[in-house]
Amino acid sequence: MSSLGDSAHAAWQLVVSADPMLLSIVLRSLTLSASATAIAFVLGTVLGSWLAVGRFAGRTVLLAVLNTLLSLPSVVVGLVVYLLLSRSGPLGYLGWLYSFKAMLLAQTVLVLPIVVALVRQVVEDAHTAHGEQLRSLGAGPRLTGLLLAWDERSALLTVALAAFGRAIAEVGAVMLVGGNIDGFTRVMTTAIALETSKGDLPLAMGLGLVLLAVVLVLQMLIAGLRVWMGVAHAVPVATRSQGAL
Repeated sequence: MSSLGDSAHAAWQLVVSADPMLLSIVLRSLTLSASATAIAFVLGTVLGSWLAVGRFAGRTVLLAVLNTLLSLPSVVVGLVVYLLLSRSGPLGYLGWLYSFKAMLLAQTVLVLPIVVALVRQVVEDAHTAHGEQLRSLGAGPRLTGLLLAWDERSALLTVALAAFGRAIAEVGAVMLVGGNIDGFTRVMTTAIALETSKGDLPLAMGLGLVLLAVVLVLQMLIAGLRVWMGVAHAVPVATRSQGAL
């Protein structure tokens, strides 16, 4: 392309014409991030709720470790997963390295601490406000955590959207363990990095436009949910949960 303007025009044409190569990369990326987010959300909700209501020896240390994992660089996560899945690693027998499964594992490990931390904060705040009421109704710690998580499901939906946004924008970990193989493990972020290095700006810019659109939609959904939750006047959790007990 002779100019940035020509590249941008070609990129837009790729997007509006639903170029097969671009579309396959986008669909693979969305599938990967949605799957990783779903797994991390289920596990993270259980673990986060448990940490929010549980009181046990070592909890402070566990929370410190969790906070450390929040700031762990994605390439470090990719390196750890790579070492686990390599031929000499403990999980090498699975044969997952440079596959969709390897990228799924890496993204799940990457976003799981985020989900756990955010769920813990949401449920802990609810526990501070309504925990005594639930205990007076006979709810044990596990049931209390589950009831509070269900009661805060709208807030947890924003957690899921935030986790998906983190997963969809990931590049370092999935490139390390996926290998960026065309037609198999190439996703939007890794394709953008590769095509830019090759000088194929139209495809890189087209994928960048799609990625920006996905992130923008996520931010709008999160903002809308926050406004809705702020306007809605919830019935006290103990009242809503009494029938479940």
